[in-house]
Amino acid sequence: MSKLNQIKIPIEIQKIEFNWKLVRERDGLTKQSKDIKWLEWNEDGTFKTNHPLPAPGLSLLMSPFNQFFTWQTTTITEIVEQRDDYIKFKTGNSIYELFKL
Repeated sequence: MSKLNQIKIPIEIQKIEFNWKLVRERDGLTKQSKDIKWLEWNEDGTFKTNHPLPAPGLSLLMSPFNQFFTWQTTTITEIVEQRDDYIKFKTGNSIYELFKL
C-alpha cells in the first residue's frame, strides 16, 4: 500500500443551519439560507442599499452574500400577505412564499 493510501485526513463537515425557506409558487422550487437581505437598486441596475424589511421595489437576496449567493429574486411588485414569520410576495415574474424557520 502506498503512503498516499495510508494518510488519513480528518474532514470536519460543518452543519449549515438554515433560518429561511423560500418557495416559488409555479413550480415549488425551494431555496434555503441562513440569512437574507432586501436590496434596493439604482435606476441603472446597480446596487443602492440594504433594507431591514421587504417592500415593493426591493429584491430578496439569500445567503451566502457573495458571488455564490443561493438565490436572488427580481424586484417585489406586491406584498400579498405578511406576518412576523412569513411573507407572500409577487415579483415581475413569480410569486414567492418566504418562511422564517
